[in-house]
Amino acid sequence: MILNLLTSISDALWGTPMTILLVGTGLYLSICFGFRYNFREIGFNFRNTFGRMFQKGEGQGTVSGFAAACTAMANTIGVGNIGGVATAIVSGGPGAVFWMWVSGLLGMSTKACEIILGQRFRVKYSRSMDEYMCDRSFVMKNALGWSRGAILLAAACFTLGPWTDCVQTESVVGAMKEGFGLEPRITGAFLGITCFATIFGGLKRISSVMERVVPFMALLYILGGLGILLEYLSEVPAALFLIIRSAFTPMAAVGGFAGATVKDALRYGIARGLYSNDAGTGYGIIAHASARTDHPVRQASWGWGEVFLDTIVVCSVTALSIILTRVYIDYPGVDSARLTTVAFRTVYGPFGAWFMAIAITVFAWTTIVGMYYSCEKSVNYAFGDTRRNQWATKIYMLYYMIPCVAMYDVKADALWAMTDILSAIYVFFTILFIITQRKEIMRLFNDFWFRYLPARKRGEHPPVVSYGTIDEERTLPL
Repeated sequence: MILNLLTSISDALWGTPMTILLVGTGLYLSICFGFRYNFREIGFNFRNTFGRMFQKGEGQGTVSGFAAACTAMANTIGVGNIGGVATAIVSGGPGAVFWMWVSGLLGMSTKACEIILGQRFRVKYSRSMDEYMCDRSFVMKNALGWSRGAILLAAACFTLGPWTDCVQTESVVGAMKEGFGLEPRITGAFLGITCFATIFGGLKRISSVMERVVPFMALLYILGGLGILLEYLSEVPAALFLIIRSAFTPMAAVGGFAGATVKDALRYGIARGLYSNDAGTGYGIIAHASARTDHPVRQASWGWGEVFLDTIVVCSVTALSIILTRVYIDYPGVDSARLTTVAFRTVYGPFGAWFMAIAITVFAWTTIVGMYYSCEKSVNYAFGDTRRNQWATKIYMLYYMIPCVAMYDVKADALWAMTDILSAIYVFFTILFIITQRKEIMRLFNDFWFRYLPARKRGEHPPVVSYGTIDEERTLPL
């Protein structure tokens, strides 16, 4: 009954209106930006993201732009790329992959807006912690002036946010049992202890770890997936054609696959694509607010970088691995990260299962750590720059770890339904912020492309454009 209720709510939230909202907003913003974050400025975006990985950056901030991006990618490159893609194909057919691509390409502009908002409305805490920060609540208060609503939103985020980690824990438990036969309790305990040890060190430790782990593990996973593509190289064109055809025509039942309609492909492709790349959920506001950059719009180039790496590269590798090996047809009842594990085991044997177990564990671990940082910002907003914030943050770490350790035996369908419901709430507020602040976003966008950047190219040294004043209203000692 609970599963049916959650599924019904999730289906209602992620029906046609949500699809239109996300795709329509992404398309509208892409047009406003002249498709600079989709197609036109790929070279510039690459140079200002992956090309500047080892630069500290100009201006004010707590960590480098790349470190902030790795914290953001800890949320994006994770179980959503492995379990989420598998679930999308099982529920929506291969055509769901096409709609994941669409959501990613259009979501690049949406993610760029989030980053600009995070940089524009961030604040500097100096009493309880030395950090630039922003989240949905800071934007709601500083941009819209809704102080009471911001407190309620912060409370909802830090209360409900940790429970989305159940998806990560379930995937890890399933993968480690599939690969090594480990007991769920052992896996859950290990996950909880190591995650807690990392988040206890705060933003700088989190960012430092993410800078090293996320790129390395993503590269290994991509290489593993490319091995499968090489094994089935002659069938890759047919798989791509199947993805495109199934996006617009229903796919009949075959083997253990129950079939899927175009509506299923659209619904699960958009929903899982969103969960994977986070475009429209507001996580970009949080992760990039601490970045050190000379202009908010330069940091917004990561709106392209994150989504490109996450959806166009990693999700595609997972999807083609599942489709080429036909495991979604040959293994009915297998879903989520276990299905991707089966695909790798089909090609690489036991080594494939071991590799996937480790990959899923690392990806889920980084996502849990990255998600903690997002939830912590809501705690910081609720308690302000006071001594209470220091104590609340420490207590919150313990609360945050409960789902990671305890909620490992809930059905994957229920976990994904709960995650979809919470994601829909985040999307509503994030799109609201973007639409209401579109003039300020476009002002900064135009300032960068038509004033600041041309001046830099002429050899001039215009002052950096940076925000983040101390929020005096919330820094009274208590």
